[in-house]
Amino acid sequence: FEGLDALAPYRVIVTGTHPEYWSTSMLKALKDWQRQGGRLIYLGGNGFYWRVAFNKAWPGAIELRRAEDGVRNWQTEPGESYHSFNGEYGGLWRRLGRAPNELVGIGFTAQGFKKATHYQRSEASWDSRAAWIFEGVQEDLIGTSGLGGGAAGQEIDRYDTTLGSPQHAVVLASATEFGPDMIRTKEEFEAAVNAPCPDPLVRADIIFYETPGGGAVFSVGSISWFGALAVNGYDNDIARITGNVIQRFVDETPFHLKQYESLKPSL
Repeated sequence: FEGLDALAPYRVIVTGTHPEYWSTSMLKALKDWQRQGGRLIYLGGNGFYWRVAFNKAWPGAIELRRAEDGVRNWQTEPGESYHSFNGEYGGLWRRLGRAPNELVGIGFTAQGFKKATHYQRSEASWDSRAAWIFEGVQEDLIGTSGLGGGAAGQEIDRYDTTLGSPQHAVVLASATEFGPDMIRTKEEFEAAVNAPCPDPLVRADIIFYETPGGGAVFSVGSISWFGALAVNGYDNDIARITGNVIQRFVDETPFHLKQYESLKPSL
């Protein structure tokens, strides 16, 4: 309940693998922190998805109303879509006009649990603007092994400017070689349709972009990322990339945004 005051002392925040449930005040605090130059490392998937509510009288409880849409194993009954803690309407942040793409550049796109896969680096990942992220990494394919079979899997996020992803972001790598169990989320469909197979919107994107005040965002778009960190005693490409990003983000040297604001997305 401390809001921005809880985040203000920190230059860098690193998420876990699955930061799915966020209240209005939590999102506001994180966004305000970013506007002040905060640097966010999102090392997961399906983040910032459901709106939840808290109550100071019951600090250990989180209230969740799975209203209208979304990937869910239960749904609210008629008339129960509003949180009793604060009166706010529940459901997906995407449906409430605050898609995670606006906060971390990517958003939940698909779910499947049979096997994770690798990422394919983009041409933009070799550019000088992003080359530091891949220092010590020479392969085109990254995250080829891990607890689930690779660094990309389970629940994944994609870059999409129609949902608020910033135009100047660099798409560094994408994972697309998933099995038929990896299916796009239901909020993606307005009616019953035959989804293409393979589906071009079923992918996990790694992105980087600068933010105002010298800040930046690095997002990996996969819950399985952490499962690939410890391969070979942490001597692997996923651990190296993660380390490179953390080291640069804690460095006080500001990132420069202005020169990239007018660029088209690097796909």
